[in-house]
Amino acid sequence: MQWETVIGLEVHVQLATRSKIFSGASTAFGAEPNTQACAVDLGLPGVLPVLNEQAVAMAVQFGLAVHAEIPEVSVFDRKNYFYPDLPKGYQTSQMYHPIVGAGEVEITLDDDTTKRIRIHHAHLEEDAGKSLHEDFHGMTGIDLNRAGTPLLEIVSEPDMRNAKEAAAYLKAIHSIVTYLGISDGNMAEGSMRCDVNVSVRPKGQEAFGTRAEIKNVNSFRFVERAIAFEVERQIELIEDGGSVVQETRLYDPERDETRSMRTKEEANDYRYFPCPDLLPVVLDEAYLEHLRSQLPELPADKRARFQDALGLSAYDASVLSASREMAEFFEEVHRVCGDAKQAANWVQGELSGALNRENLSTQNSPVSAQQLGEVVRRVLDGTINGKAAKQVFQALWNGQGESADAIIDAKGLKQVTDTGAIEAMIDQVIAESPAQVAQYRDSEPDKRGKMIGYFVGQVMKASRGTANPQQVNDLLKTKLDALL
Repeated sequence: MQWETVIGLEVHVQLATRSKIFSGASTAFGAEPNTQACAVDLGLPGVLPVLNEQAVAMAVQFGLAVHAEIPEVSVFDRKNYFYPDLPKGYQTSQMYHPIVGAGEVEITLDDDTTKRIRIHHAHLEEDAGKSLHEDFHGMTGIDLNRAGTPLLEIVSEPDMRNAKEAAAYLKAIHSIVTYLGISDGNMAEGSMRCDVNVSVRPKGQEAFGTRAEIKNVNSFRFVERAIAFEVERQIELIEDGGSVVQETRLYDPERDETRSMRTKEEANDYRYFPCPDLLPVVLDEAYLEHLRSQLPELPADKRARFQDALGLSAYDASVLSASREMAEFFEEVHRVCGDAKQAANWVQGELSGALNRENLSTQNSPVSAQQLGEVVRRVLDGTINGKAAKQVFQALWNGQGESADAIIDAKGLKQVTDTGAIEAMIDQVIAESPAQVAQYRDSEPDKRGKMIGYFVGQVMKASRGTANPQQVNDLLKTKLDALL
């Protein structure tokens, strides 16, 4: 039997507010345990929540960015359950009237095709604390610093059909929230994580299979691996005569497997009801228009502009627009050098390779966009060749100069374009290579092109890499052919 996978994601995005969603406590990452949990976060008697207006604005901006319906009225509810890291005994969330309604996100797949993934809704809620098990010798510690941190939970429709699509969707959400500046998207610090709902069904069947929910997956790679394992597990279970049960599972990256955590609760188990301490949120059109006017150019629009206005390929445009920092870096390189394709090649090639080796972000690059643009410009105007350009880049990376021009002058890398000087070097190489000249002369015409590489290498060596390669090629061919 052939099977079809059905996937939906619930993405939890920590909003980049300086204070929590219902209190003035700090949301800064890395503080000592329980130093950023105030009376409101702890749910002490007599305290009342006050809604953070910035969290509302950020949620609405996301909704506008994904072309979602923005309801005029949204309501906060209490989701009641007991857990040690939830001191109030309930989580303030939005069940029935979320702040963002139906929207959609376009994803780009590996073959450059696109697909639209529907968003069911997105709602605001507070985060819970964190249980710590490692350092307490059979006991559990509770850190409530995260309690009350503002989250936007983005719930997709079950529109994804494989792990690649799920990862592409997650990357698209990551790009949107970081472009908007509403989250830093740092998955290692928990600023973005997702629950993955996975089910399988026979191909052609309309009804969904029973789904399992994989909780708190915190990397693009782990999303793909968790889905791959879970799909195989469910298919094997059904084909062996068993049945999938609706449950919550955890992904263990060390064992590369999912394992059962608990059977899945139904919504009515949580006894949702409107929070009596918070008024409904009412948004008028003037407020929405104000937020709409502040939206930056978003990834999809930037990707389209890179293709249409700058002539980049779909692949180049997709890579360069994936993060706002990378896109802005590329655009500055392009502004300085004036050639979009060469700017794209250097940003994706030499720069990205160096950043990856050093595990650095674009923001922390030792080579600025201005400096890289100058390197590319000097290649384009013939001042240096490609090999010398890589030397200049490396020197800038190592902090050996403030500008490309300064390094070119200091290292004597300026390209030799003087025909007379190049001819003199060629004549010397030919005179010192009688065996190779004879071999060239005796070769079939269609093989001489490859043999000329030896002579080019010798001339470039004699010029210490500064001769113009194209001139060297052209002059060598003329002189060698004259000896036939």
